[in-house]
Order: sequence, then structure tokens, then C-alpha cells
Amino acid sequence: MLVHEFVDGHKPVMVLVHGVLTPWQVWTPQIDSFRAQYNIFAIALNAHTEETASEFVSVLDETEEIIQYFENNGIVTIDVLCGLSLGGKIAHEIWKSGRISVRNLIMDGAPLAACPKFAINIMIKNYKNIINKSRQRDAKLFRKFDSFLPEKYLNSYLKIADLFTDRSVENIVNSVFAGGKIIGIDNQCRILFIHGTKANEVLSKYSAKLIKRCYPDAEVVCFRGDAHCYKAIFQPEKWIEVVKGFLENQ
Repeated sequence: MLVHEFVDGHKPVMVLVHGVLTPWQVWTPQIDSFRAQYNIFAIALNAHTEETASEFVSVLDETEEIIQYFENNGIVTIDVLCGLSLGGKIAHEIWKSGRISVRNLIMDGAPLAACPKFAINIMIKNYKNIINKSRQRDAKLFRKFDSFLPEKYLNSYLKIADLFTDRSVENIVNSVFAGGKIIGIDNQCRILFIHGTKANEVLSKYSAKLIKRCYPDAEVVCFRGDAHCYKAIFQPEKWIEVVKGFLENQ
């Protein structure tokens, strides 16, 4: 794991956690927009480090490593904790741990519910296929790349894909979709859950319902017709507008 710091003086802390096969640089628009107000820490999760190989073991291991990083640096409060997809799952676990105070938890497309085993096996197979074709620089795959990430992130993505192991794929999918407890958390922070409605956003929508059921004060924003984390990655200015509105309405 690597942490990219955008720190200048004494400001509240914002932490950004990316999703599966997504470089930390997808947060660049958010960093540019929020860095005047916050000291920002953008996490590059294990298996997503570009220069040296690293392995993703589990969501809980990533959670522990992130918590220890902030504890070691004397940071006991995160004012804004944001996570996309896998990153949202990890952000949820950081908050649940109670070891670091989180004032605002923002999850976009976080898969907080369990998945059937057959679906997990399909996802593992698909991810492995994508990574293998990426390593081969498959032309057909690259023609569809802009449906996954904006082209400006291609080089960063390829550095990740070249080092990604099959074991990391299995560990990510199995640990993310094993589910987890939501009921019973002593909620001391404001919660924003963002999701779309297209394709695999069914799980994100269900996760939003679980959060809302347990924490009625949580705010849920649905971008109808959007695919997974689409606004955050492809239309970041709209995502930023929603998040700024949430943060300012305190």
C-alpha cells in the first residue's frame, strides 16, 4: 500500500480510497477541488501500486494497514472519508473499527452485502480475463477501455495490470463479497451513500437500503441510469457538487 499526501499546513483530513483495478489518480479532480480546504491522503491499495508488486490479502488487512498509517502519523480524526466500490467497503470497515474518529463517511457503490458463490466465481473469472488481456495489450479490449476508465488513466492502469496477480483477484473478490455486519455500529458521523441504477448497481442499491435502514439519518443519492461509480470517475464535477453540498449542509 502507498499513501499519496497532498498536505499543506493545518487543515481537516480527507482520505480517498479507490476501487478495483482503478489507479489512485482517478481522484485527481477531487484532489484539485478539495485540497485548498483539506489535507488529502489518496490511498493506493495493495495490488494497485504501480512501480512495485504488492498483494491484496483481504479487506480487513487493507483496513488495518490504513488505520495503522494514520495512527503512526498521529492522526486520530478523519473529517471526510471517501471510498469508491472496493474503497467504499474499506472505508466502511475503517469507520466500523472505531479506532479513528470519522466525521463524514462517503461511499459510492460500496458492496456491503454478500454475493452468491456462483456470482463470485464469475467475477473472479472476468477480472482474471481482463487482466490477462491487458497484459497482452489486447487491441479489442483497449477499444472498450473508455467504458471502464477515461483514456487519460490508461498508462497508470496498465502499470497496475502488469503487476496484478491471480491471487490478489481471488482475495479481493472473495473478501469484498463475503458481506459484513452493518447493524450494531455506534454511529457518530454523517453518512452519504451514492449509487447508480445500471447493470451491477443492484448490489450497491441494496447496500444503500441496508445503510438507510440502520441509520435513517444517512443520505442516499441515486444517479439514475448511471453505471458503477460513473459520476465520480467520468463526470467528477457533478460528483464533487453533490459531495460539497453534503459537506456544507451540516
